[in-house]
Amino acid sequence: MILQALNELAQREGLVDDPDFEWKPVAHVIHLGAGGRFQGVLRTRIEIPALEGQRRSPPRAKDFRIPRRLPSRSGKNPPPEFMADNPLYVFGVPPRERKVSAETAAARARSFRDYVATCALESGDPGAAAVVAFLDSYRKGYYPSGLTPTELSELPSNDVLAFAYDSDSGALVTDRPAVEEWWRKRRSIPGDATTRTCLVTGRSQLVANKHPKIKSLPGGQTSGTAIVSCNANAFESYGWEANENAPISCAAAEACAAALNRLLAAAPPDPKDSGTPLPRRNLTLGTGQAKSNTVVCYWASHPSADLFLDGISGLFRFEPRAVSEAFHCIWRGQPALVREPAAFYALILSGAQGRAVVRSWIESSVSEVSVQLARHFEDLRIEPVTRPGKDQPLPPVTPLSLLLDSVCPLGKREAPAPLASELFESAIKGTPFRLNLLLRAIERTRVEMGALSSDDKLVNYQACRRLDARVALIKAYLNRHKRYHPETTHYQEILPVLDPSNQGPGYLLGQLMAVLERAQQLAMDANATMVDRYFSSASAAPRSAFVRLLKNSQHHLRKADENKGKVGIALHLKRLIDQIAYRFDPKSNGFPARLNTEQQGLFVLGYHQMRHWLWMNATERAEWDAQWAEAPSAYRWSKQDSPQQSISQ
Repeated sequence: MILQALNELAQREGLVDDPDFEWKPVAHVIHLGAGGRFQGVLRTRIEIPALEGQRRSPPRAKDFRIPRRLPSRSGKNPPPEFMADNPLYVFGVPPRERKVSAETAAARARSFRDYVATCALESGDPGAAAVVAFLDSYRKGYYPSGLTPTELSELPSNDVLAFAYDSDSGALVTDRPAVEEWWRKRRSIPGDATTRTCLVTGRSQLVANKHPKIKSLPGGQTSGTAIVSCNANAFESYGWEANENAPISCAAAEACAAALNRLLAAAPPDPKDSGTPLPRRNLTLGTGQAKSNTVVCYWASHPSADLFLDGISGLFRFEPRAVSEAFHCIWRGQPALVREPAAFYALILSGAQGRAVVRSWIESSVSEVSVQLARHFEDLRIEPVTRPGKDQPLPPVTPLSLLLDSVCPLGKREAPAPLASELFESAIKGTPFRLNLLLRAIERTRVEMGALSSDDKLVNYQACRRLDARVALIKAYLNRHKRYHPETTHYQEILPVLDPSNQGPGYLLGQLMAVLERAQQLAMDANATMVDRYFSSASAAPRSAFVRLLKNSQHHLRKADENKGKVGIALHLKRLIDQIAYRFDPKSNGFPARLNTEQQGLFVLGYHQMRHWLWMNATERAEWDAQWAEAPSAYRWSKQDSPQQSISQ
């Protein structure tokens, strides 16, 4: 189904309307006159505008219509491309970083020149003859400015050089009618191809011996990554050799490769309008500013869904300017009014060992994806403990990159490919998250809890942002798990704000931890708080930890009572401690000895939400009070005794 969907995309967008030519970047166009007279070289690299929050991409070469490239070339004597190739083949000059013998370089240049000479002889075209004459003069030592061996050796090894003839107004020599006709006839020769039933089209067609490679795949080879590759006996079966194990026609193989290259490109050229790029249809599942080895390619079965697809990347990155206003409601957890029956496809890929690894394949509808994305952001919605900086408001949505970054160790700026793939797939399909995501979030929370009280404002800000993202993931995991497995879950659904009606033991103990921490902060300015020392043990084995913590809190509250400005908040904290601890009556075995994984996640949520609740400003507290009018009295702090008054002192 994957290859069939790619083939349909290629046909719909006209990516393979011309089976003999394709649009590819050409970095240097060499202009020649009659008899091979050198007229100059055009450098075509252009700047690509950077997306919001992304690094600027390096300059990219302009796309030209050139003869379709070879699927791959390897072996002792790899063949040249026709009329457009890299400096090693065109001039026999290898890049500086590659060790190529003079004999090998000369053989490459000779094969390229002979290929063009055959065309010039059989087509009788003066443009092709001019290219041959220029190459012959170059071999004899005529090095024009800009194309000297020293200058060519500095070029990237994948730079493509092509030729233009002076009477063609800048068009390439391969666009000349006689040359084009010669090339099409040569391409029509089937060679040693066999006829079998194509897996993509279902028709009996010539099967491709080698499949075209795809470019720009993260983790793939710079020369291109194979879609299908059976280059060892372990990959073969039933006596078939090499790519006979996956019989795909030449036309279908080129169409699928063209579609993937279009999906992976940052600015894919429009074959119907070379000056206008097609819309971008990929999202890199990276963390921070680091490169990622996982990418999502997405598209729909009909162009009517293009407006929605244009905003997919912006939705996950939270880029309001890149998302149509009609879809901003998705960030608020409200599905957009998308009545679009078109099918939605997403292919998650990574590159490894010279192959394209399919991490996941998603089939849905555009309207269903809109619903699931809204649910995804609603599941993640939670009040943050991070306070916005001056003139830097916090985004209301946690970007995908921060979610992935938050469950990776500090300093490691790359999420494992399976984890990134699973997170995106759950967001699109609405399925529960894997247990390993919950375990990672809990583990990283325990490890990094000490950074929340750092004196370094930047470290503290980053730690709070990472905590907010992890808590959002934990909330999303637990709510989705309960939604899909209500018969085996025994906890309440988690709300975005503190829920005083939630009586889950893990959730209450997390609240208690935050209250005890606030009591310690009132009494002293400690370098290491109780959270730094006891958070891990309290969230896993609360009985042994909270007995000591409650005993210490009595000393903290007595010391706070000695300060008149802190008496009010100390009284409120005592009431909260009594309110929460009452739920763990010694007659009912008191604090639990152990918390399972789900309850440990609830512990983190309870701590996070109570920590935010304790530091709410007057406006936030008024909104919360209005929402929870029936909350226990310990949670009802009057205006004149507001904790904010004492906190500010």
